[in-house]
This record gives sequence, C-alpha cells and structure tokens, in this order.
Amino acid sequence: MKENVVKQNSLRAWFLAARPKTLSAALVPVVVAAALAWAEGHFRPVPVVLCLVFAALMQVAANFINDLLDFRKGTDREDRLGPERACAQGWVTPAAMRRAIAIVLVAACAAGCGLLFYGGWWLVLVGAACVVFAFLYTTLLSYCGMGDVLVWVFFGFVPVLGTYYVQAASLTPPAWCLAAACGLVIDTLLVVNNYRDRDTDRATGKRTLIVALGEPFGRWFYFAQGVMGYVCAALSALDGHTWVALLPLFYVLPHFLTWRKMVQIRSGRALNRTLGFTSRNILLFGFLVAVSLLLA
Repeated sequence: MKENVVKQNSLRAWFLAARPKTLSAALVPVVVAAALAWAEGHFRPVPVVLCLVFAALMQVAANFINDLLDFRKGTDREDRLGPERACAQGWVTPAAMRRAIAIVLVAACAAGCGLLFYGGWWLVLVGAACVVFAFLYTTLLSYCGMGDVLVWVFFGFVPVLGTYYVQAASLTPPAWCLAAACGLVIDTLLVVNNYRDRDTDRATGKRTLIVALGEPFGRWFYFAQGVMGYVCAALSALDGHTWVALLPLFYVLPHFLTWRKMVQIRSGRALNRTLGFTSRNILLFGFLVAVSLLLA
C-alpha cells in the first residue's frame, strides 16, 4: 500500500490545501485592471497591492471552505477524479480547517479595509458579498447550475471593476469589456472541472450546467467561453486600445488546442491534464492583455 507522506496539519498539507495553482484565476483580473489603469493614466500602486492581497487570500479561503464543506457533504468520495483534497485525505483535520478559514478571512478583510480609503465605504458591501458567496458556492450555488455565473461575477466584474475603480474613481467602457473577458476566460477552469466530474456529480446530486444540459453542451461551452473572452477584450480597441485586439489572438490557438485535447480524452482522470493547460491559458491571456495595454 502506498504510504501517505503528507504529515497531518504540516506546512506541506496546508500548501496543498491552499491549491496555489488556482491563484492565477484570482490574480489575473487584478493585473489586467492595473494595466488598464496604467494605460489610462490612473495607476496607483498601493490599492493595486491591496487588491492583489485581498484576491489571493479570498481564493485561499474559498479553497479551504470548498475542501471542508465538500468533505462534510461526502462529495469527495473514493471515486473522485480531480486532485486530492486535504480534509478527505486526512492531511488537515476539520477543526484546523475551520480555524484556518477564520484566520484567512480576517486577513482578507483587513486588506480590504485598506481599500476603503481609495474607494469608499460601499466597498464593505463588496467584501461582504465575496465572503458570503464563498460559502454559498459550495453549499448551494454549485449544486444548482449557478457556479458559472458566480465565476463570471467574482472573477470578472468584481475584481476588474473594483481594482480599476479604486485607482480611477470611475468606470470606463474598456473596464467593463475586460471584466467580461476575464470572467469568461477564467470560467473555462470551472467548466473543465465540471466536464470531468459530470458523471460523479450526477451521482451525488450536484446539478451543474453540464449535468443538466449534457456532455455536448459542456464541450462547446468551454470552447465558446474562451473565444468570447477574446472578443470582449478586443472590444477595448474601440476606445483606442488597439493592441488588445491583436496580441491576445495568440491565446486563441492554445485555447483551441486544449479544447481539442479535452474532446479527445472526453472522460476520466486524464482530463486533469487539460486542467493544467487551461490554467496556463488563463495566465497567457492575462499576460497578453496586460502587455497589450502597456504597449498602448
């Protein structure tokens, strides 16, 4: 029998529980918004750093919450296809995970409070919504087909518009275009997860869009979101950001190749390979959009 080499509640256990590979999804929208603010002459380093810290901590907190609550629900069964979870594997005890969730959320809120000076007290509502929906995703929304909407909002519109606003004190059409673009591109990560897990999700009563609408829908949903993400970003060219219609085209090809690989594999743990490729594609998209804006 293979020995479990991860010591319970060790630093390595917490590192694995935090799922650092998912941080790209949290940080890319902030970087894109910061690049837009730079291009339009509004860049302010302090609120950008605070946004990065808040986004990273909220992502880690959401991962901890998802890990703990899925363990309690019994969703992380032995037939799980995705990466192993900390509580289910015994790497982190539920009591320790509860304490960690509280600590990380307090730290995230502390970083968020620093943004009130730049954006006003209404940001308290935004921060509260981030915390509430981090819990609602695992307890309710991911089970009734609303997970994708949550990603569009909290990995697209909230971080991009929020980061831009605390620098510029206003919102411009390119900010809205790039917010939509980030939400669509980042949601491909959730889609490939749900595509891989469609059979086990159906068995556990988790009704994602792919469970409800079928495998062909999931296949084309993944492809369409990446393409539409590029289109939304390219619309920024209408406001003078011409390079954003050009450089991010280099994202479309790897997105297509990853989609083709996903369709070829179709089911099983082998789809975890496309999960890594999708994460890489998200980073590439964010990098290309940011460079395009800085070139302008």
